Amino acid sequence: MKIHYTNNQTHKKLNLIPLLEAEEAIIFDEIHLSKTIFSGKKDSLYFYEKDENIFLFIGLGKDPDYKSIKATFRKISAKQKTYFKEEAKLFLSGDLSTDNIEAIISGLWLGTYQLGHYKKDKKHHPLESEDFIFEVNSYSDVKNAIDKGLKIANAQLETYHLVDLPPNKITPKHLADWAIETGKNFGFSVEVFGHQKSKDLGLDAFVSVGKGSANESQFIVMDYQPENAKKHIGLVGKGITFDTGGLNIKTAGMVHMKCDMAGGAAVLGAMQLIADLQLPYRVTAIVPACENSVDANSFLPSDVIGSYSGHSIEIIDTDAEGRLILADGLSYLIKNYNPETVIDLATLTGSSVATFGNECGALFTNNELLVKQLQLAGDGIGERLWPLPLWDAYKSDIESEIADVKNYSGKPVGGAISAAKFLEFFTENHTSWAHLDIAGVTFVDDEFAKTKHATAFGVHLITNFIENQ
Repeated sequence: MKIHYTNNQTHKKLNLIPLLEAEEAIIFDEIHLSKTIFSGKKDSLYFYEKDENIFLFIGLGKDPDYKSIKATFRKISAKQKTYFKEEAKLFLSGDLSTDNIEAIISGLWLGTYQLGHYKKDKKHHPLESEDFIFEVNSYSDVKNAIDKGLKIANAQLETYHLVDLPPNKITPKHLADWAIETGKNFGFSVEVFGHQKSKDLGLDAFVSVGKGSANESQFIVMDYQPENAKKHIGLVGKGITFDTGGLNIKTAGMVHMKCDMAGGAAVLGAMQLIADLQLPYRVTAIVPACENSVDANSFLPSDVIGSYSGHSIEIIDTDAEGRLILADGLSYLIKNYNPETVIDLATLTGSSVATFGNECGALFTNNELLVKQLQLAGDGIGERLWPLPLWDAYKSDIESEIADVKNYSGKPVGGAISAAKFLEFFTENHTSWAHLDIAGVTFVDDEFAKTKHATAFGVHLITNFIENQ
């Protein structure tokens, strides 16, 4: 897709006209629309054909939010793609803010995504063609908003692929290779530790989870270091590329467990976006990537294993594996890099899904400023978070008779909280750490596909949070 910027009224084949809700009749060029026909109400569309040109008027409502605009234009791109032939033109009025424009462009580009990756007759979206001409008509300079919208969408599209593609494609090695290649292309360094190196370093919890798999575990460390960085942020993302549950094997829903690396994918996508936007912050990110599989080498319930922190862990349930690799990721990050703020993202517990459904992620931190900053960053783009407690009353859930800590409470209640308390144990009392349990918001059913699929939740949220530091 080639983007051109103009301020003339020469119409192309498909003309997209987004409008806020108006109190009076709408007049565009020589087209008159009475309020009865079209007033710009949210989710309203009006098609008008004139001189072999199609005009699509798109209602945004009176005070549209970022998420709804993005979804609206993703729907138009995905479901009205037959109208996108060889060229289109977008008309941007002065009523639209920079964020509105960013969301429009981002949504249009996300609408090119299709799940049929392995279909023999897969058809590409017209916008993906290098010959497609997309003109933007605006009387103000909107280039920065458009460029940013495209960069956000590109990072999210990469994340969609990482989460939606099957586990025989998205192995730990694939994630490591993706990180290395993306680091070269966007400007951040990458170091990867395989099984033996991880073992030599003492990443025992991480090694234990992956040792039952034929696919070698990969401990991925990324570091983006711009000159004169304002602050140092640390990220950790759960990278379980497939989760059988281990010897505590899952009895339901295993077909969806390719998405158990969605937290790691969000961190990878965020690293691309942060570097692509050239944000003036140092960001160090770790994605411990492995499979939780079953064979003679799998770790056992009642095993006592080590960890990078030096603490011993009693294994109560091998299906509580994500917190084990995150524990080593957090310990390694804090000990070797000591960032000022640390955030981990993980599809960690069904408990968080039972609490919030698919509406928001669960937020855990004892830092009130961090709560406000993360919620504000998420609210602005429609990736919402809501806090749950980290009270010491829950500390008994992870106390072990035989080891320093156990990985699962065994209780049918408070699962998301006890998992967060387990992670907190490995943060060395870091004063600015937050855990995001995003199990309910990363892989969902919605209008864009017939099956569950990736949302890229966290990519824009984390980037927006860092931008506003």
